[in-house]
Amino acid sequence: MPEAKKPETVPGGQSELTGLFVERPESTTVIKGKNVTFVAKVDSSDLLRKPNMKWLKGKWLDLGSKAGKHVQFKEAYDRNSKVYTYEMSIIKVVEGDAGGYRCEVTSKDKCDSCTFEVTVEAVQEEQPANILDAFKRSGDAGEDAGDLDFSALLKKREKKARDEPKEDVDVWEILKDAKPCDYEKIAFDYGITDLRGLLKRLKKMKKVEPKKSDAFLKKLEQCYSVDKGKRTQMHVELHDPNVQVKWLKNGVEIKPSAKYVFECVGNKRTLTINKCNLSDDAAYECVVGEEKSFTEVFVKEPPVTITKLLDDVHVVVGEKVEFECEVSEEGANVKWMKDGVELTKDGKIRIKKDGKKHTLVINEATIEDIGMYYVYTNGGESKGELEVEAKELEVLQSIADLSVKACEQAMFKCEVSDEKVVGKWFKDGVEVKPGNRIKMSHIGRIHKLTIDDVKPQDEGNYTFVPEGYALSLSAKLNFIEIKIEYVPRQDPPKIHLDTSSTGSKNTIVVVAGNKLRLDVEITGEPVPTVCWMKGDTVISEAEGRVRVETRTTLSSFVIEGAERQDEGQYSIIVTNPAGEDRAELTVKIVDVPNPPENVKCMGVGEDTATITWDPPKFDGGAPIKGYLMERKKQGSSRWTKLNFEVFESTTYEAKKMIEGVFYEMRVFAVNGIGISQPSGNSKPFMPIAPTSEPTRLTVEDVTDSTCALKWRPPERVGAGGVDGYIIEWCKEGEDNWVAANKEPVDKNTYRVKGLPTGEKLLFRVVAMNIAGRSPPCTMKQSVTIREIMEYPKIRLPRQLRTKFIRKVGEKINLVIPFQGKPRPVVNWLKDGEPLENKSVGIRTSDFDTILFIRSAERDHSGTYTLSVQIDNMQDKADIHIQIVDKPGPPINVMVTDVWGFNAALEWKPPKDTGNTDITGYTIQKADKKTQDWFTVYEHNRRPSCTASDLVMGNEYSFRVFSENICGLSDEVAFSKNTAIIGKTDLEYNKPAFKEKDMSSSPKFTAPLVDRVVVAGYSTAISCAVRAYPKAKIVWMKNKMIIGEDPKFLMQNNQGVLTLNIRKPGQFDGGKYSCKAINDLGEDEVECRLEVRVLKEKKEGDEEKK
Repeated sequence: MPEAKKPETVPGGQSELTGLFVERPESTTVIKGKNVTFVAKVDSSDLLRKPNMKWLKGKWLDLGSKAGKHVQFKEAYDRNSKVYTYEMSIIKVVEGDAGGYRCEVTSKDKCDSCTFEVTVEAVQEEQPANILDAFKRSGDAGEDAGDLDFSALLKKREKKARDEPKEDVDVWEILKDAKPCDYEKIAFDYGITDLRGLLKRLKKMKKVEPKKSDAFLKKLEQCYSVDKGKRTQMHVELHDPNVQVKWLKNGVEIKPSAKYVFECVGNKRTLTINKCNLSDDAAYECVVGEEKSFTEVFVKEPPVTITKLLDDVHVVVGEKVEFECEVSEEGANVKWMKDGVELTKDGKIRIKKDGKKHTLVINEATIEDIGMYYVYTNGGESKGELEVEAKELEVLQSIADLSVKACEQAMFKCEVSDEKVVGKWFKDGVEVKPGNRIKMSHIGRIHKLTIDDVKPQDEGNYTFVPEGYALSLSAKLNFIEIKIEYVPRQDPPKIHLDTSSTGSKNTIVVVAGNKLRLDVEITGEPVPTVCWMKGDTVISEAEGRVRVETRTTLSSFVIEGAERQDEGQYSIIVTNPAGEDRAELTVKIVDVPNPPENVKCMGVGEDTATITWDPPKFDGGAPIKGYLMERKKQGSSRWTKLNFEVFESTTYEAKKMIEGVFYEMRVFAVNGIGISQPSGNSKPFMPIAPTSEPTRLTVEDVTDSTCALKWRPPERVGAGGVDGYIIEWCKEGEDNWVAANKEPVDKNTYRVKGLPTGEKLLFRVVAMNIAGRSPPCTMKQSVTIREIMEYPKIRLPRQLRTKFIRKVGEKINLVIPFQGKPRPVVNWLKDGEPLENKSVGIRTSDFDTILFIRSAERDHSGTYTLSVQIDNMQDKADIHIQIVDKPGPPINVMVTDVWGFNAALEWKPPKDTGNTDITGYTIQKADKKTQDWFTVYEHNRRPSCTASDLVMGNEYSFRVFSENICGLSDEVAFSKNTAIIGKTDLEYNKPAFKEKDMSSSPKFTAPLVDRVVVAGYSTAISCAVRAYPKAKIVWMKNKMIIGEDPKFLMQNNQGVLTLNIRKPGQFDGGKYSCKAINDLGEDEVECRLEVRVLKEKKEGDEEKK
């Protein structure tokens, strides 16, 4: 297959490449019927995601939708160079493939494209290679007869191809759009000779303008194209923004859902189709009344390419074959073929899909399965070859020739490599059939032919032929006929026992669980009697685990699955009339040892643990070589080996563990026989280490016998955490450290008590946890135990340096810090007298005092004095507390003057100001007729005001509220007199009233709207009508008047008409109309009501039935 030319290089050896392409497809010329391949390479080293490649013909034709046998696509990726290689192949090029092509690559915000041309040439006829071959002689006498004929050398005249019929062209359409000056030229081009007739016809032709739609301002486009999985929208614009539209798909009405979304904005109607799939490729209509607008939606499915190609497979007969490929899209359909025949699922072939992965499985391959297998998608194909090799059968043991006497048993035995192989036995080319004397067996890989009571006719050549293999095993059976003359003879019995290979004399060592078979040859005449014994117990010849098998000259002692209790002394005794013989032997049973015992953890470190255990009580009869250790996390079932070479000691240090995690250990014992069962699990233990030393140990306070210390936690705590701290001290120059606390303390501060006064002491702190003591943190300098005098001083907070104001009922909590050494005496006074009020609480510590009042009262107001005193040194501070409340009402509210539309008010301030200043007054007025109060002034500061804009002829009363920082007073003061606004002497001449004629025929201002409701749920439809005189209302269903049906409730509220339908059923759907009638005319509106029944409800009703 020829490939497109690579880009030419410019001087300097560099290709003129820009953008994302590393290699671009180039224009090429192809012979008709040949194949051509175009290659494009894209560098993805700077891209965040895989690029998207499109192959286009012309401006818009996407070749991905044309993928198949004629156009094929391939894609590959090189992980080392991060370059994607895209190939497009055109198979058997035809003339229609000629033209311009374009490939586009996009990746998020980057894109690049290039163009190339394909030129298709016709197939050229081949000229004779030898010019003499073109000569021919006249006559039929052979190559020497006749004259030379040179006509074959003459150049053939190419036949002119007939003009292909031109496409039908509507000349009149061209003339309608052309200028009059071009009429003569167009008539000449298309062979029109009657120019005058042409002009007459053009005059008669009238342009037919398309009929304008009464419903649509803008109709749907002719078609819409959308990619699979994307969203598309269709828009129409209507003349009437209130008209209802219907959307149809292939003639079926579309209902709104998550997939189909209807939008209505003004006169614009929009249908949105979300996540388009192939089922959405259809014809759509928008219906408004009797008018329709048509369009089509085309859903483009991207071609499915093969991202992982098939590999060739080589198997042996009987093995399973798997061809596996990956495609670019999940759930895509692929086709598997072999030799032009599509493969489908059957008992032998299985086809599996797993996301993008597709697998062809052939169970038990045979020679007939050899061939080339293909997988096809709509965007590419791949092939893989299957080679099946015949399985070779290996002969492990061949049959041997036998020489057998009469009445004896002959057994042919062979062993092959495959247990499943079956075969047939032949004697002298004739198949052997089983009978009373002849038996055939097949156990595993061993095949046996047994002939009992051999006779002369059994002599011959025996052959075993495995089925399915060109192989045969042969052996000969010789019959020996011996004539024996009976001569009475007696020989004493003799035991021929050989145990030299077992080590010690007459000692046999057997591994527990193995089979022991000891064959002992016995001679003597007549045949002696054999007796086996273990100690004083005779071993019977019956079937069992321990038994004796006796033949004429051979006695076999058998132990099946040796156990520990089989160990001991055994003896064999043979007797006959000529004498007796005896032999002793010892059977020793060896086994794997018992598991070790008492596994426990003796100590832990940061990531280590020391483990000890006791040796097993029974070593299995062989010395212990060592131990194997395993560990696991608590709660886990996965054990990890700690050593692969046996460890001889019974103490082991496990390393590389995680601090703070519980572990368990177990141990295996190893001897010459094998590995024991695991020991019991050790108790869970945790590798953990002490913390680092505490930091920043400092002295906070010193007295004559105590010292207050503080410090910071350790920098490295670990998984064990910190359980507490131990504080120790010693005299300077000594090393005798004394613990200040027996139990660890949790806090990072501690006061050491009982210290010798005047001594210089050193202090240190140790952190404690489950792993023990941390390194100590020691003070570098000694501390002299002597109290330091400090003057008393009150640190009064800033908010208490001014008057402290709170409302009645609020909580007061004042914290006032102070300093002084030794601890000063704290005293509180109120207004110069001792504080004895039980509702005021005082709490004092070494460094602050707290005054708190749970619920403040006005009598708590006053000046509080705090004094701190050490001997004759004292410091004082005054705190002014003011408890405020809402004020009382004003006094003596009077209307002092009334003029025009105004009234003057005066009053006196309230007696109770709420223990604070009055900030203003709120004045309200009320008309005697309505008694509704309206605010005249707020926050009026003076005890007087003027109420304006009063209504003439009304009598007003007034009320006044006092106001302070707590708000308005709870009580109000009313005016003792009222203000009457008198009427003036004005006359109003009322104009003559002309009543307007309000008569009108019924007209619906709001129409009925189509509705879809759920069965069983009450609903209502409504509209609005305007008419005078009042119109008569008639409701109808399907043109039938709705009477006094209790299911329907009709209401008329100020012209708003409502029809309530109680729990509609499936038969309540239909066309509802409302008619309004009066003397001037009538009007009618209608709508359609659709009642839907829920499926779940239907199913539930069926279950109840």
